[in-house]
Amino acid sequence: MRTALGGAAAIAANGGTLGGPRTASAASEDADRDTSDDLLLWYDAPAADWEREALPVGNGALGAMVFGTLTSERLQFNEKTLWTGGPGSREGYDSGNWREPRPGALDAVRDELDEKGRLAPDAVAAGLGQARRGYGAHQTFGDLHIDVPGAPAVPDATYRRALDLGRGLATVTYLHEQARHRREFFASYPHGVIVGRLSADRPAQVTCTFRHTSPRADRTAKASGDRITVRGELADNGLKFEAQLRVRHRGGTSVANDDGSVTVTGADHVWFVLAAGTDYADTYPGYRGEDPHAAVSRTVDKAVAAGHGTLRAHHLRDHRALFDRVTLDIGQALPAGVPTDRLLEQYGTGAGDTADRALEALFFQYGRYLLIASSRAGSLPANLQGVWNNSTTPPWAADYHTNINLQMNYWLAEAANLAETTAPYDRFVEALRAPGRRTAQEMFGSRGWVVHNETNPYGFTGVHDWSTAFWFPEAAAWLTAQLYEHYRFGGSTDYLRTTAYPAMKEAAEFWLDNLRTDPRDGTLIVTPSYSPEHGDFTAGGAMAQQIVHDLLTNTLEAARVLGDSPSFRADLEKTLDALDPGLRIGSWGQLQEWKADLDDRTDDHRHVSHLYALHPGRQIEPGSTWAEAAKVSLTARGDGGTGWSKAWKINFWARLRDGDHAHKMLGEQLKSSTLPNLWDTHPPFQIDGNFGATSGIVEMLLQSQHDAIEILPALPATWPEGSVRGLRARGGATVDIDWAAGRATRVVLKASRTRELTLRGHLFSGGTKKVRARAGERYVFGRS
Repeated sequence: MRTALGGAAAIAANGGTLGGPRTASAASEDADRDTSDDLLLWYDAPAADWEREALPVGNGALGAMVFGTLTSERLQFNEKTLWTGGPGSREGYDSGNWREPRPGALDAVRDELDEKGRLAPDAVAAGLGQARRGYGAHQTFGDLHIDVPGAPAVPDATYRRALDLGRGLATVTYLHEQARHRREFFASYPHGVIVGRLSADRPAQVTCTFRHTSPRADRTAKASGDRITVRGELADNGLKFEAQLRVRHRGGTSVANDDGSVTVTGADHVWFVLAAGTDYADTYPGYRGEDPHAAVSRTVDKAVAAGHGTLRAHHLRDHRALFDRVTLDIGQALPAGVPTDRLLEQYGTGAGDTADRALEALFFQYGRYLLIASSRAGSLPANLQGVWNNSTTPPWAADYHTNINLQMNYWLAEAANLAETTAPYDRFVEALRAPGRRTAQEMFGSRGWVVHNETNPYGFTGVHDWSTAFWFPEAAAWLTAQLYEHYRFGGSTDYLRTTAYPAMKEAAEFWLDNLRTDPRDGTLIVTPSYSPEHGDFTAGGAMAQQIVHDLLTNTLEAARVLGDSPSFRADLEKTLDALDPGLRIGSWGQLQEWKADLDDRTDDHRHVSHLYALHPGRQIEPGSTWAEAAKVSLTARGDGGTGWSKAWKINFWARLRDGDHAHKMLGEQLKSSTLPNLWDTHPPFQIDGNFGATSGIVEMLLQSQHDAIEILPALPATWPEGSVRGLRARGGATVDIDWAAGRATRVVLKASRTRELTLRGHLFSGGTKKVRARAGERYVFGRS
């Protein structure tokens, strides 16, 4: 069973009885201000819109959106495994595998492509697709309402709603009838709960009622003592779910109501813990585990026994251990009294350079915050919306699109020093292998494993019938790239052997079986291939070739490190020698998206898939002929697009060493693809754009994809002075950089592996410095 425990060991509990003494931590909350205002999102009014204005907290498995409404606080909350569809679905479920055998269907498409060169997506979908059945969607768990009678209906000038990125705390403060009221909410990973506290600086001022609502009629809510239990089964698939809330208070009285609510009257302060879980398990083919009741009860009871002060202290310690690893100074200064939504409105209008820098630095750290909040060991990875979803029918099911979006979610993880957040991704990829083997065998008649354009928690590795988004067997290869990146950054051969390499090798075996000889030139190609959501089906499209080249290159490197069989290595070498690399320059100097020269220089499609070899791949090196062709393509596509597309372009331009254009794309994303709560919008909200932008900022400051640590490779002119602390480089190093007048003045490198490292940048004589680094040692270059 998978519950909202977050996969962490229980932390020893202490204290916390009803009406017990106030902890030192709780008493000093208002004075606890150890995070800079540079790391605060704040607003002078409650949230009126979930997508645009509410503020997120999360612990990986659980997420909540805080509204800050005075008369009735609202926490819309989620548990990441609450999904319809899959086994038991009323529609039936087939994982996207063909429901009847289709002998010769794939070869027929390949033969027609050989003959005609290109095929319309509808024609290919007619032969290879099928209507999706039982796919399902992520579900809201509902809303926790905290009704506060007597609170002002309209906030005055004392109202402030904030999200403290450095501490992972959402707060609401206001003055009412000479009492200062404070609400604070956080999602604890160590204890697997959402925690809230309502307090005032005068006694007996807190009266409130806790109640749960849901848009689905599939649950009951019952109150007993200080506990509300919400329980039910999804009508679609019978998935069992449960949430429990326990309410504690100092002073006053409490009562459990017949309608399933709990009311506290006249308290000095009230605090609560919320836990939730389902009977989902990531085990193919049943995807069911134990009833969640026992685990949810245990989690919420342990949290209550620990006490609010302990929960808060453990949360702060856990969150800051990750978040505080990286700091960024690009000359930012927040203007006094300007809330975040107005800061965003004023961005780029000339209101102030330091204010613009403040928003950029905040946006960078917000991406790191969101990944910590939506991806922790013990649950599913961050989905299209992280862990936050207020709907029963969210856009794109709030699923896992594997034609870029899931991968983009984790681009920042290694370099922005959050490697631990990739654990759910690793587990998810491993869970896809078993259903993916069946799809590979039944659809392709081959070894290995495969997944197509999108997937769900129930191992959907096959196809559907949306003609421009149903076929993408390269997805499994792309998914394994993050596993190998984790090894390249961290260097653990145990991880490579047990986690990364098995998935990589099996994905490579799929392509060893499925590459075909191109009758045009004798190279090995992917056919049919489709450049995601764009154009016609062809044979040997650029992105498909580049992804397979990346996979086989990574797998060969890993096989050599691990000493895998010489025959398998020979197969990889032979295939790479014959493989079309997917790099070809067209008639107007562009990097071609298709093997035939079909590119239109007026095409401004949001996907720039044929630049995979530039980013996140590593085939294209800066200054090369291929890089110049990529620049031509990228320039032609323009600076528009959706939020995530602009974020990808930040990374592209940084890899091309054009920091000013990368910064321009960051500005375009902030000005036209960012909501007031700083969520990225496609539209609608998609979290990958947040993560991609943070990745792009890292790429502007530090790169290491080509086996050298590049210092300030794409620094924009708008950041002439600054510093960054704690970025990670491939090869096993943490890097701090100071710069002035656009050039590095000091670099500090801390090695986590013993090996030779190469550094490049203006700071070093001749532009290069070789370091024989030893694990744990610190190396300083430049001024002391």
